[in-house]
Amino acid sequence: MNIKGFSISTNKKYLDADVIHNFLNQEAYWSKGIPKETVIKSIENTTLCFGVYKGEIGNEGSEQVGFARVITDLATHAYLCDVFILPDYRKLGLSKWLMDVITEHSELKEVRRFMLATNDAHSLYKKYGFNQIDKPELFMQKVRKTPFQQ
Repeated sequence: MNIKGFSISTNKKYLDADVIHNFLNQEAYWSKGIPKETVIKSIENTTLCFGVYKGEIGNEGSEQVGFARVITDLATHAYLCDVFILPDYRKLGLSKWLMDVITEHSELKEVRRFMLATNDAHSLYKKYGFNQIDKPELFMQKVRKTPFQQ
């Protein structure tokens, strides 16, 4: 599946930290108030980051419109997180395409346990083999308080 006029890449050099931070800091229920330095550090230390772009990656005028991270050892465990498509680009099939790319990625196909904890979009994730967990908030629970958590 490809969507005309959009592209997806795992090359971190094309990620727009401002777009990612703005969404995670202001829009995402799971990370409101997160500092930009924390977002940058999380990207730097994550094995696979997926950027969704309007336009051809690397060409002038392309802009990031979506994102996802997969924290993984590439063998036994993977955790999908920080998945989003900016509101103006929803309902175009980009989230399905992003999930296709993630779940079919050559380095993730053989991972034994692939987790996701979410309060929404269950019908999307179910199509890719993710089961809804009864209490996702337990996975998102604040185990220890950090400065940006309320």
